[in-house]
Amino acid sequence: MTTAEDSKHTAERNDFDDANDVDRIMEIAQANDNPHELIHLVQDNADAIFTWNYDKGERAKLDKLYEKSKTSQWNATTDLDWSIEVDPYEALNLQAELQMDPSNVEDPDSPLYSWGDKEWREFGLQSAKWRLSQFMHGEQGALLCTAKIVETVPWIDAKYYAAQQTVDEARHVEAFARYLNEKLDGGYPVNPHLRLLLDDIINDSDWDMTYLGMQIMVEGLALAAFGFMHDLTEEPLLKKMLRYIMSDEARHVAFGVLSLQEVYQDMTLAEIQHRQEFAFEAALRMRDRFLQQEVWEYMGVDSRVMCERLLNAPEETKVFQRMLFSKIVPNCRKLGLLDAGEGWLREKFTEIGVIEFEHMPDTGDEFLEYDLQEENFEEKAQSMHEAAAATAMGTAEA
Repeated sequence: MTTAEDSKHTAERNDFDDANDVDRIMEIAQANDNPHELIHLVQDNADAIFTWNYDKGERAKLDKLYEKSKTSQWNATTDLDWSIEVDPYEALNLQAELQMDPSNVEDPDSPLYSWGDKEWREFGLQSAKWRLSQFMHGEQGALLCTAKIVETVPWIDAKYYAAQQTVDEARHVEAFARYLNEKLDGGYPVNPHLRLLLDDIINDSDWDMTYLGMQIMVEGLALAAFGFMHDLTEEPLLKKMLRYIMSDEARHVAFGVLSLQEVYQDMTLAEIQHRQEFAFEAALRMRDRFLQQEVWEYMGVDSRVMCERLLNAPEETKVFQRMLFSKIVPNCRKLGLLDAGEGWLREKFTEIGVIEFEHMPDTGDEFLEYDLQEENFEEKAQSMHEAAAATAMGTAEA
């Protein structure tokens, strides 16, 4: 790594003074002038790297991950029972996230104050469709990013594993798309906050930034969210699909952790600071995407008003939102990003209320707990989910 490439990022450090700036959030949300486009072009500035060193196994942990991936493949067509009838209103009911804050239903000034069972039922369906849609779009982002890693990473062990992961990602896109189309009657376009993040990850010229943006941030949040949804749903097709995808995702996040550990230990402080900023901006965009402005618009609710209410809600009502970062924060800690540069990223994660997860297990070795052959996975998954919830609740109560 060279400091010249990062000098433009360190002349004036971006402190993101107001992470809850609703004007910024809404400006991005409303900037999508063509939400129904079918083809989206992004400039990819990275160099394709050949390596003539074919010595497999020089990076033993990556080699182990590669070997594991070869025996953990599943088929979305034959391993999932698509004949299962699904009640779209009951597949994934997410009403509890909003109802944890009593003011959403008890405050006469709340746009949801007059909602009855009909509106809450419809919101549950639309929120599920929207959330699964964004994960589908994110999985396509992972498909492109991992193909880019095959091109750009200089190590043969990483190229081998990334090639396996591209197969995983294609399968995830296929599974989400089929579930949305066949069981939920279609989904939503890509959220502008997510789209901009994916664009930035693809656009960056440094190969390690693809790892950081996708493997650590996007896939890390997805792994936590899939675990939450897996515990929440009783719909058998979705539950099994999420179980399979979680097994893959845990390996993907581990791939990022194991690769970046080696790279970051040799970087300059200026380079690390640039990556801290990128990680925090990615965290904000992923948090802001979960404000689901499109669903509020569908329900006839002022999305700006709801964004303000959700951002300013009491901390004890944001447990689900904060739990989404239960994988990201410990992985950033393991990579040394939390405390570099006088702890800048630690301070920023503290400001948005997610630093409490730093001592939870990182995914460098945890991926073995998600193995498809692992016994008692349901109990272990529930235990991991409860640990994250307890951590979030403990901080809120404090």
